[in-house]
Amino acid sequence: MFQPVSDSNFVPGEHSVLSFWTAHDTFRKLRDKNRGSKKWSFLDGPITANNPMGVHHAWGRTYKDTYQRFFAMTGHDQRYQNGFDCQGLWVEVEVEKQLGLGTKSAVYEYGIDNFVNECKRRVLKFAARQTEQSQRLGYWMDWDNPDQLRELAEHLGTDAEVTITVPSGKTETGKAHQLVEKLGNPEWGGSYFTFSTDNNETIWDFLKKCFERGKIYQGHDVMPWSGRGGSAYSQMEIAEGRKLTTHKSVFVKFPLKDRDNENLLIWTTTPWTLTSNVGAAVNVDLDYVKIKAKKDDAIYYFAKDNLNFQRLATEFKEGFGRPEWKWPKGLGKLKTIAQIFKEQGGFEELGTVKGAELVGLAYEGPFDDLPAQQMDGGYPLDENNLGVNGATWHKVIDGGRDSRGSAHVVAGEGTGIVHMAPGCGDIDHKIGSAIGMPIIAPLNDDGTYGEPFGEFAGKEAIAPETAELVFEKLKEKGLLVAVETYPHIYPHCWRTGDELVFRLVDEWFINMDWRDEIKDVTRQIRWLPDSIDGQNREVEWLTNMSDWMISKKRFWGLALPIWVEEETGDFDVMGSLSELKERVFNDAAVYREGGSESEADLLIKGWDGFEGNTPHRPWIDGVKIRNPKTGNLMTRIEDVGNPWLDAGIVPFSTMNFNERFSTESLNWADWYPADLVTECFPGQFRNWFYSMLSLSTMMQFDPEGKRTAEEKKPFRTLLGHRLVQNEEGQPMHKSDGTAIWFEEAAEQLGVDTMRWMYLQQNPATDLRFGTRHPDKPVTLNTPEGPISETKEGVPTATVTSGPADETRRHILIPLWNCYKFFVDYAIADGFSPSDALRARVTQSSHHAPRDEPRSAASGSTTPQQSDISPTETVNDAGDPDHAADGSGGASAQLVTRSDDGYIGVSDRPEIDRWVLSNLQTLIETANREMADYNAPGFCAAAAGFIDDLSNWYIRRNRRRFWRSKDASDTDKTAAYETLYEVLVRLCQLLAPCIPFLTERMYQNLVRGVSGFGVQVSGEDLGLPESVHLCDYPLADASLLDEALNKRMAAAQLVVKLGHKLREENTLRVRQPLAELQFASADAEMAAAISQLADVIKEELNIEAVSQQDNLDDLVGYSYKPNLKTLGPKYGKLLGLLRTKLPELGDDVLGPLRRGESVTVDIDGNSIDLGPDDVLISTVQAEDWVCSDEGGIQIAISTVLTDDLVRKGMSRDFVRQVQQLRKDAGLHIQDRISIEYHSEDNIVQGMVAEWGDYICGETLANGIEFAGAPASDAKTVSVGDVTATVWIITMV
Repeated sequence: MFQPVSDSNFVPGEHSVLSFWTAHDTFRKLRDKNRGSKKWSFLDGPITANNPMGVHHAWGRTYKDTYQRFFAMTGHDQRYQNGFDCQGLWVEVEVEKQLGLGTKSAVYEYGIDNFVNECKRRVLKFAARQTEQSQRLGYWMDWDNPDQLRELAEHLGTDAEVTITVPSGKTETGKAHQLVEKLGNPEWGGSYFTFSTDNNETIWDFLKKCFERGKIYQGHDVMPWSGRGGSAYSQMEIAEGRKLTTHKSVFVKFPLKDRDNENLLIWTTTPWTLTSNVGAAVNVDLDYVKIKAKKDDAIYYFAKDNLNFQRLATEFKEGFGRPEWKWPKGLGKLKTIAQIFKEQGGFEELGTVKGAELVGLAYEGPFDDLPAQQMDGGYPLDENNLGVNGATWHKVIDGGRDSRGSAHVVAGEGTGIVHMAPGCGDIDHKIGSAIGMPIIAPLNDDGTYGEPFGEFAGKEAIAPETAELVFEKLKEKGLLVAVETYPHIYPHCWRTGDELVFRLVDEWFINMDWRDEIKDVTRQIRWLPDSIDGQNREVEWLTNMSDWMISKKRFWGLALPIWVEEETGDFDVMGSLSELKERVFNDAAVYREGGSESEADLLIKGWDGFEGNTPHRPWIDGVKIRNPKTGNLMTRIEDVGNPWLDAGIVPFSTMNFNERFSTESLNWADWYPADLVTECFPGQFRNWFYSMLSLSTMMQFDPEGKRTAEEKKPFRTLLGHRLVQNEEGQPMHKSDGTAIWFEEAAEQLGVDTMRWMYLQQNPATDLRFGTRHPDKPVTLNTPEGPISETKEGVPTATVTSGPADETRRHILIPLWNCYKFFVDYAIADGFSPSDALRARVTQSSHHAPRDEPRSAASGSTTPQQSDISPTETVNDAGDPDHAADGSGGASAQLVTRSDDGYIGVSDRPEIDRWVLSNLQTLIETANREMADYNAPGFCAAAAGFIDDLSNWYIRRNRRRFWRSKDASDTDKTAAYETLYEVLVRLCQLLAPCIPFLTERMYQNLVRGVSGFGVQVSGEDLGLPESVHLCDYPLADASLLDEALNKRMAAAQLVVKLGHKLREENTLRVRQPLAELQFASADAEMAAAISQLADVIKEELNIEAVSQQDNLDDLVGYSYKPNLKTLGPKYGKLLGLLRTKLPELGDDVLGPLRRGESVTVDIDGNSIDLGPDDVLISTVQAEDWVCSDEGGIQIAISTVLTDDLVRKGMSRDFVRQVQQLRKDAGLHIQDRISIEYHSEDNIVQGMVAEWGDYICGETLANGIEFAGAPASDAKTVSVGDVTATVWIITMV
């Protein structure tokens, strides 16, 4: 029934599978199959729909799809809802670039309505793009039609009616913006969009709950600010935008008043803030040195520890903690303060004072001449500070300590005296506000200085020329001490890349004094992988975070539902649109009752202008309500919300928490909490994870305390993963062309390859994916046809990847070769699995009875030579006399079958029983590790099984498949049935991980379809038409034989050690060796090795294997202390360890060789030693090579006799003839005749002795010496000599 198998062609094969799934509606059938069964709830973290996917997005999406596929195959009902993150500055920035709008004022001129619609269009455009890319990844979700998303984008902002068919099958008609706001709702299906009205309204509900608990407030604080974006950044946002940068830092002197030529030495990396200096902070407990500069006799105070402190010495050598944060090229080591003064003429130390003695000293500021410094009450005016200004306030203060007791001012970097500008720094502002320090806030919305700053007015604070102007003015005033280039990590906008400043702002905050509630919820969650210590990292963030700034002075995003009366500052929060509408009309009625018709009309007009639009700016801005306290109008603040609110609410908005839709379509309680969320973790502890935890805690707040933290948690398990980098461990960037676009990798490396790379990777470590070569353009063959650039117009480039090559070499190609080997020989022999066997291997929850009948096979074709051919000795070491079953003794005569023809497993050779037993172990591992979200654990086990299948089972059984078969050859039938079941089960086990390759294999193995052509059979039997419609295999305990697995593992270990010795000592595998001796203290293991001695002889090409009590006469061991590991633990004893440890010998230290630890006594000192603490050397006897592992020692003789040399030459000869057969494209059963020529008599002697063996191995009718080589002859190496060989095909 099988169709011939060609080369693997992984990428074109994936295209065929995509077409097959679409044509057969496979995903819908899977959903139908599991609908109504036990639920497994996955919650998708929304991908930002703002750019096409790169390979970094595909890691998390591979996790998501893989676990969804696994739980689908285990019979779980799922929602399959993808998410798109839509609102926020990252979209606005790209739209501004697209439209050529450089400032906020330009957006106002363009029109907020037009701008917001452009933002929506961009989101829909890239949602469509990412949908197509995700489908190429094999990511099964309830996807919207990408073309319909593009159609909606095209009609946004028009009154045109649009008709779409939503994923649930319904047809909907309406204006584009009215359809768009409903995307992803439970009755329509499809991806959720965080700009949807339901998502925004659910956030309103959250904010209303915060308001009712008194947690919403408007605050005045210094926050990170983007001049370009005209917006503040919350604490959680700036963590993502930290970059290594360099600034011109400056040492400045602040002259002390009433002190003769005495100064404070100040240092700052932000010279622009000096214009707003008000105070100087010291650590009262530090010692401060007093020095006199010889240049001008000026006296300076600064921290004594800083005088000779080598600043950034570690960073100069090692960088700043990330691979990309290396010390800037061309920048030398920083000078100490002592060096700076020495280069200026020298200095002398006059003494020291405590910091406390400096507190209260008054000084002259560097820019007291600026109007802002002289403005009463500071700038802008703070009535609480009337009577003081910056210029008159300047004095030294105690820097104090933070909430954890750590000093704000420390020695080290800088001078130990911190210049305080409370209008330019967050900590400065907190300290200054607490002590009544006047605040001077210099910056406008666009990051430029305000009018009261003289020559600085209108200049951008972070511009290099601004720093130069500061230095110029300081020099004119005699205050400049030194300028240097200083590298440090500084906050940048994580979306625009612009450097941030700190600016005094009025923003809206959530008071997070309920953080302990969130911590309790956090502790109910399982955080994976364990090594990242996720729970403690999240709790630490919750402990130290500030209040949550939720507002942004921007245009595109959640319209914060906060209405304020300007005169009193009173504010109210709306929890839903229905509440807002009711409030508007009720307030209008109150106005009318009081005779205020104009106010009533204004309210109604505002609502009418909004109704029918989405709750975004500018439409929502016109809605007004009445202040019940004063009767005055309240207006919505123009701010939009922090975008992490959008993603944090999805456990509620996407699952119909507020029941705005029918609970029959989706019932929140059925799906909450999610069983799994998974995202990249480095920054998400502060962002999405934090947001979900906070919003879930508040949404389920129970004033009576009856609802537990366990009930509030939004998800049960969180699986995080690290970052994707290039192959050198560096970040990939769009700006320099090194970012790998998804299509480039998918169509060059293959999606199955990529998925395996992601799944086998330890999620706690960065994945070094590959390298993009922008200078090497390439045309990609995609499912839609060839392309030479992406849809965004970026030329496609060559991508190389060592990890991808390794994945194909060690996983995909061996798996395909095993499959091709089976199909090639099954076709040649006419083997076809019985209908009952096919049904059994596709059964779900249990294996069928073992002795069911099988039908006779019929029909045969002759395939081309296979990748693993019947005439190829795969390990090139084969013994022509080995047992047929490869088990070291079992023979075909022991294989029996029942009257109905089925070969009972218990009657099959041991090697068949072993591979089936090993398969059950893999099935157990797969179910355990996948259910535990440990894909790397399963991948490692699967990789080991594929290696065993290819390099042990098939290689050892190849002769069972290629020898001639007669009607009674039950041994051959047993081999076919065993390998068939293994391959089908392996397809099912691997299907969630590599869905394309397994589908191709399954279609041919079970349904007789290769290349997805005409089905031979399968549907009539009720067999699943896709591997993904099978149930996930469960282990059959009756086939699991732990003792057999252990015996075979022992033999495999000996073979592994033997191959290692051959490789290390350049002993070719095809060269037979005389003897292997082994010893093991484990009697059971030793017996297993003896039992499988014939297997070991064949695998290692060794004439004899013998067991010994020990190998003391062949190998010895010497031990030395590993100073790198023992030094930190036993530093003072290292000398003693060097002398005494080697004297202990193997009797005491031998367990270390077996991976165990020991405790020894050395001159009364108890020393704990692990395997890494001791360096072990092997001392071998002459003509022997030795190795040991896992309690087994082996030694191999390296002496070569003439007989062994000739036998090795025969193996070389066979190998060369096999290659000639392949080169000639011969079929498996083609017979040949061999002719050769050699001037070396040893070759002729070898052929005379081993000619029958050579003919038997190569399907040759004979081998003849020729006086002269033929024209098509090939010169080859045979041992250490050469021969010329050619073959003649027999007709």
